[in-house]
Amino acid sequence: MKSEEIQDLFYKFEAAASELEGIECWSARELQILLGYSKWENFEKVIIKAKDACKNVGELIEYHFPDIRKTIQMPKGAEKEIDDILLTRYACYLIAQNGDSRKQEISFAQNYFAVQTRRAELVEQRLLEYERIKAREKLSQTEKQLSGILYDRGVDSQGFAVIRSKGDQALFRLNTQMLKKKMRVPESRPVADFLPTISIKAKDLAAEMTGLNVQNKNLKGQLKIEEEHIDNNTAVRNMLTNRGIIPENLPPAEDVKKLQRKLDGDEKKVLKQTKKPFKK
Repeated sequence: MKSEEIQDLFYKFEAAASELEGIECWSARELQILLGYSKWENFEKVIIKAKDACKNVGELIEYHFPDIRKTIQMPKGAEKEIDDILLTRYACYLIAQNGDSRKQEISFAQNYFAVQTRRAELVEQRLLEYERIKAREKLSQTEKQLSGILYDRGVDSQGFAVIRSKGDQALFRLNTQMLKKKMRVPESRPVADFLPTISIKAKDLAAEMTGLNVQNKNLKGQLKIEEEHIDNNTAVRNMLTNRGIIPENLPPAEDVKKLQRKLDGDEKKVLKQTKKPFKK
């Protein structure tokens, strides 16, 4: 997401917040629109999942999702009462966690509601960290899928490791040991855990291309597949370098596992912040 888009969403979410009995809260009806859901029926399904998640961690649903009635304006000056739900920040966080992650509003909300200090720049930073974690998870999934494809074509786990290493060398122009040394990656850890987001996505794209071409070209045996993977990583490298991006010269990023622990800890902070319940 661009900074302008983040700022716009930030101010929309800020404007929708209200305070009741000293607790920051949001209307579910308003949150529905902010999160990009056109139909209340679809958004209700997400709320139900969020309530289940709330119950599973031992929290009382009625504390974080109290039912209310809301009056809305109708045509010709008429009014109508509809069901609504008052949501704590923690309730909003759980809703975002159970929403459609393909929506950029959901990705924003997952991070907005996890940040206690209400500053747009912190939300933006957390979004970048979240994007990197998701990119790393996607790479792991892609490589697992590729490993399965190659296994059916005569390549064992050791062969797959060699193919992946040759791909890295084509992408970064350094073998795995040299790359680890340059980035100061611990010997026992994968290089991908310390790569910047764009490098992780580059590896993922090359692996996706290899998986697709191995099947489309019906390639078999380690040598042919190795050549294919090298070609694909070379193609991705050329695309990056043509835009002035030299993969091996990009600075290493923070350990993705450390980032994941930090983001996981945010849920506990959000829960602590909203521990005080609404009065019954």
